Amino acid sequence: MPAAAWATLAIAALIILFAAVGLLRVILHLVQVRKTLGLVLGGVRLVAERTAPVPGALASVNADLKPVRDFCETV
Repeated sequence: MPAAAWATLAIAALIILFAAVGLLRVILHLVQVRKTLGLVLGGVRLVAERTAPVPGALASVNADLKPVRDFCETV
């Protein structure tokens, strides 16, 4: 096999090696991004849960504040 063929094979192997390493780095970054997004999603769900409306307690709070509202309307 001529030297040019060996050089071509070596260069092709290096290109494939660097492409594989680059793709592996992309995969590892995407795995880290997925973990981070999972944590962010969990935080968003927690915020949504904690800021959800409370219709059951709202009626009793409005009833407790009725005297204050009546007083403010008379002023």
